[in-house]
Amino acid sequence: MENRIAVIIPYYQKRAGILSKAVVSAMTQDVQVDVQVIVVDDASPVPASSELTELIARYPGRIHVITQENAGPAAARNKGLDNVPADTEFVAFLDSDDEWITSHLSNALTAMNCGYDFYFADHYQLHQTVSAFNRAKRIALFEHPHIANTGHLHAYDGDMFDQILRGNIIGTSTVIYRYAKFPKQRFHEEFVYAGEDYLFWLELSQQTKKIAFSARCECKYGEGVNIFSGSGWGTENSLIRIHHEMKFKKALGRFFSLNQAQLAANALAVRTLRSSFVADVLHRLFHRRKLDGSLLRRHFKIDPQSFIYFVPLAISLKLKRQN
Repeated sequence: MENRIAVIIPYYQKRAGILSKAVVSAMTQDVQVDVQVIVVDDASPVPASSELTELIARYPGRIHVITQENAGPAAARNKGLDNVPADTEFVAFLDSDDEWITSHLSNALTAMNCGYDFYFADHYQLHQTVSAFNRAKRIALFEHPHIANTGHLHAYDGDMFDQILRGNIIGTSTVIYRYAKFPKQRFHEEFVYAGEDYLFWLELSQQTKKIAFSARCECKYGEGVNIFSGSGWGTENSLIRIHHEMKFKKALGRFFSLNQAQLAANALAVRTLRSSFVADVLHRLFHRRKLDGSLLRRHFKIDPQSFIYFVPLAISLKLKRQN
């Protein structure tokens, strides 16, 4: 076999029976290459070992479980990258509650064998019957040439760095990249709940322009632990979501040299998040819901303007409601 692929699955779930579906979808790919699955158990309440006993016996030597103290998905993916087997050519990412179609890896290898370094695909997000590409409408297929004499594989023709900043189209569980060419690339672990994957794609897009994608839906997102699920105003996770998105947006200028248009777009995103923060806090106060003091202190450190301009923003939100 050649073109060994390592599939990295960060794992943290509170319900049994989820992980095995993801692993089966990786182990039943229609490719004649060595596929090694690395599951990183991030102190999951339902241990990975208990979920995979039968599959490990069915596929001896191909499923590996690594355990670590809880540190989040970025740290778990990095632990997987640190344990990729020798001579691995490609790395694929798959979240523990998602499932691939059987041709996902073969489609990626078709593109990679044409010289591409980075691959992603259309997918179905949670509870959706319309694909992510079609819902977001951020990619026009006719602008990207077909490759490998197929009707669904395309060469990305454009500025992927700018694309991610303005409207990301990449789903983590569809990504495969040429690990042998970028063996030191890692996720930023300080971004626990938002942005760690975007930063990875942004950095890769600065290192290669050889990017391909599939217009087919090659992954279906499942329902597992997800901090962004059901995180509307006043919900348990809403302020956490806003906080981590703000942390990511405000870090972009430190990590990358942005042009004026990108800086302006990012500044608008920060202002929008700031208004969302104020709206969420007001919603909690009005409904007498708990405010997490430690989270507020952490948010003040990354964006003191959320507090400095709290009253003017609150008045602005009230005026908008009245109009």
